Amino acid sequence: MSFKLYNKIIRTAISTLFLVMPAIFYASDGEVAVSDCSLIRNGDFLTGSLTLDLTGLKVKSNQAVVFTPMIVNGTDTLFLNGAGVYGRTRWYQFERAGKNPLSGPGEIAMRSNKAEIVTLSQNVRYMEWMNGARLELRRTDYGCSACGESEETMSDLAGYREVIYQPVFIFEEAVAETVKLRELSGRAYIDFKVNQTNILPDYRNNLKELGKITASIDSVKNDKDITVTSLSIKGTASPEGPYANNERLAKGRTDALKNYVNQLFKFPAGFIKTSYDPEDWSGLREWVVSSNIDNKDGILSIIDSDLKPDAKNTAIQTSFPEQYRFLLDNVYPSLRHSDYKIEYTIRQFGNLEEIAEVMSESPQKLSLNEMYLLANNYDPGSDEYNEVFETAVRLYPGDETANLNAANSAMQRGDLQSAAKYLSKAGDSDKAIYARGVYSALNGDFEQGISLVQQAISMGMEDKEGILEQMKEALRYK
Repeated sequence: MSFKLYNKIIRTAISTLFLVMPAIFYASDGEVAVSDCSLIRNGDFLTGSLTLDLTGLKVKSNQAVVFTPMIVNGTDTLFLNGAGVYGRTRWYQFERAGKNPLSGPGEIAMRSNKAEIVTLSQNVRYMEWMNGARLELRRTDYGCSACGESEETMSDLAGYREVIYQPVFIFEEAVAETVKLRELSGRAYIDFKVNQTNILPDYRNNLKELGKITASIDSVKNDKDITVTSLSIKGTASPEGPYANNERLAKGRTDALKNYVNQLFKFPAGFIKTSYDPEDWSGLREWVVSSNIDNKDGILSIIDSDLKPDAKNTAIQTSFPEQYRFLLDNVYPSLRHSDYKIEYTIRQFGNLEEIAEVMSESPQKLSLNEMYLLANNYDPGSDEYNEVFETAVRLYPGDETANLNAANSAMQRGDLQSAAKYLSKAGDSDKAIYARGVYSALNGDFEQGISLVQQAISMGMEDKEGILEQMKEALRYK
């Protein structure tokens, strides 16, 4: 077995807090404590928030101090609503001027002797440049006209970035088949005249039923890539009438069908293998079990009993005459059938160009290994790439490897609904359990994802590219 790794970026928005203990602006006029700083994204919005303890700040009468939070990333800056502390004279000027704050209408303005603890929090529309941004706080001091202004900035109070979870999808290479052995099976209902075993092609619906068999044989016998290796025919009769006669009919009619096919296709001696079942009791039982026929349990008890076949048929007829007539008219005819199975081999296809051609025309001729090799020739996530794995699981719906690869392909393109369906049939190998871990993470359940990945690694799967640590990192910043 071997596997190949592919990556797809899955983005998870997180907030990174750089500030653990409160930060403090130290100045000759007192101190300001800054705490509870955060940058948090919620959908289309980013919220910047911090708390200022302004109670220790002393502001002279003709001065003002304004604190303005900022979202900064490189040359991009967005100013948020701030807080201003005004000295006595400055406050009177502020009131006479119509309470027009220095930093804008969103400012929380307060008089120096009434300074308090305030929380500045504002939602802004998220823009791409904000990925990796930091929350900063600028202090601006305003004095008399001769004093000018001064600024001081506290950086890296909090930050926002997207954690990029890059799941590694592990595809399983199917085991190459030494011989690509396949089979084609079907059932035909050929009518015979009462107690006769010779085939009359024009009798009732026989042309259509015989055509089923011949068309199936033709579909593989005339294909240059296929070699028919065997043909088997099994005939059955229904339970009414003496068992010995039914045995004669089942055997004779099966031999007649064998001879009919041989005349058409000229198979070598012994190529067609035959068997027969004098009375198809299993088919009758299957029908009764799935039906709503009256006295169902009683009929089944007779079918499952140790009675001889003739005695069983008589018991049903005498115990449940109404139901027996229904079975005789509507079910027994379907118990007279000929089952056929054609076994054949398909040649190996040696190069990718040939495999691609077969894929477009007759994908059923390809093995899972050949499809896997073809998929690796395409770009991961491309339409051609996805089509190969979807076709593989459609042709081999019960195969665990086909379902695992289809699940990985579905997760790569974001189709988690299909992935869940395929994962339910992907088996319990280490790679299947790992894929379920990735599925959990993509659904936001990183705890479950980590648990499953750890289980897969304990089973022997290699931790390529630090897949477990990537998932743990995403969980830390979830």
